[in-house]
Amino acid sequence: MPTLYETFRADIVAAMKSGDKVAVLALRTADAAIQRSSMDLAKPIDDALVATVLRKSIKNLADANAEFEKGGRKDLVAANEGEIRILEKYLPKGLDPARVEALVADAIRESGALSRKEMGKVIGALKKLPEAALIDFGAVSKLIQAKLP
Repeated sequence: MPTLYETFRADIVAAMKSGDKVAVLALRTADAAIQRSSMDLAKPIDDALVATVLRKSIKNLADANAEFEKGGRKDLVAANEGEIRILEKYLPKGLDPARVEALVADAIRESGALSRKEMGKVIGALKKLPEAALIDFGAVSKLIQAKLP
């Protein structure tokens, strides 16, 4: 079974052959980010690295969309939405909300966090879990804040 990165690279070639310029641009940009991240971290490219970089790219595109909407640039919003849809195909499905809540409750209990000032302990405990690659830490931080006084 091919790795996520091998599938990703094969899809770049397929997009180039089909003449899909939007997909080629999105995939090649993400590929460059993956390779740059691999070099910066001095780590080989694996599924976890690919997923992390793609999540970051999607977050950056979504953040840019918020600014484009404020500026009334619907054309750029549409372009970014297209890129986001292309990149999301490569991300593993996230954990269901009930599972995330259970993981957060366990992490709060294990870390002994008693207030929001100790959120770092809880997030640190969550990042050590095998499921860490599937967790949206932006959403989880809000959940932790809601659970801690």
